Amino acid sequence: MNFLSVDEQLSIIERGAVEIVPVEELKEKLAKSITTKTPLKVKLGVDPTRPDLHLGHSVILRKLRQFQDLGHEAILIIGGFTAMIGDPTGQNTTRPPLTKDEVASNAQSYIDQAQKILDPERLQIVNNLDWLGPMSFMDVIHLSSKMTVARMIERDDFSKRFSNNEPISLHEFLYPLAQGQDSVHLENDIELGGTDQKFNLLVGRNLQKEKGLSPQICLMMPLLVGTDGSAKMSKSYDNYIGINEHPNDMYGKSLSIPDNLIYTYFELTTDVPTTELSGIKEKSEEDPRNAKHDLAFKLVEMYHGLEAAKGAREHFETTIIQKKVPDDAPIYELQVGVEYRIMEVIAELNFSPSNGETKRLIKQGGVSLNDEKIMDAGHTLSPNEGEEFILKVGKRKYAVLKS
Repeated sequence: MNFLSVDEQLSIIERGAVEIVPVEELKEKLAKSITTKTPLKVKLGVDPTRPDLHLGHSVILRKLRQFQDLGHEAILIIGGFTAMIGDPTGQNTTRPPLTKDEVASNAQSYIDQAQKILDPERLQIVNNLDWLGPMSFMDVIHLSSKMTVARMIERDDFSKRFSNNEPISLHEFLYPLAQGQDSVHLENDIELGGTDQKFNLLVGRNLQKEKGLSPQICLMMPLLVGTDGSAKMSKSYDNYIGINEHPNDMYGKSLSIPDNLIYTYFELTTDVPTTELSGIKEKSEEDPRNAKHDLAFKLVEMYHGLEAAKGAREHFETTIIQKKVPDDAPIYELQVGVEYRIMEVIAELNFSPSNGETKRLIKQGGVSLNDEKIMDAGHTLSPNEGEEFILKVGKRKYAVLKS
């Protein structure tokens, strides 16, 4: 294997990274890897708590892909065991654990989507249920002896909940140890995680030292801010861009991000060469409108292909700029004499993921018929012969309702 030089690899590895602990040891590992022609083992653990991935998830997955492209061994750990514990990281209260069946279903969906980013031919997928599941109670007691309660309380989310008199269950203290045990079992050289995972990654490093192993390098990536420009990207905050979203939706949502995030999105969520980032930064400051269109096009192209990106741009220009109904808008046939609830029509068109989301859109004025906003979730429609309506849901979904 012919590796790039240490400096060349570092320039790629450090792209977008918030912190590397410790960077000098990473340089040593890279140098040894080059000398021995042995790839480093790079680990990323994911708990498949939700089946759908968005650009926020892609940040860390793209970093793992960069290590693949540099010739190193990528290991994706599906947290089949840890997801059943429930990690409170970044949460105000404990995250509910999942059943074994829920984990299995979500894991397969996660893997299918993650392989849009990772190279499946160069990816090792493992499940920590395989080695954590067989541990005895004595094994767990022994593992627990490696960490003090005082050290656990140093973890930011634990300390805040302790100060606020919010409950912390004992099993939550075991989560960082379980994640750290993954590193001991795999003997990996590097572990990736978000900034909210720093404590857990350092636990893995310490447990490896305890076992006499070469301690892992901990590389932390930032949490991507969502389209609202304030909170981290999350489906819960409805500020996300899903990697499986329709090209038109992905394009339109990308245009809604604040101008100050354009460069960040290019750096963290695209495969634009690092050498081009300085030019992108300049364009995002001088011409944010067109830079944002470049970003939207790039993202759609990455996940759906060039033709889809061209189609999404054309759709946006037709529906938003020219305010025309797109040619491919679905036609919903209405029967004369039948009363239709607008909520049910939207559901049948699959224009909204849930009735709750539809109600929210209606309340915010995001649903209209013939350019008149529908403000009542109970709104009904009784068509006459030959009558036609243009239904618009959100900013980009159109349908023709005709009798």
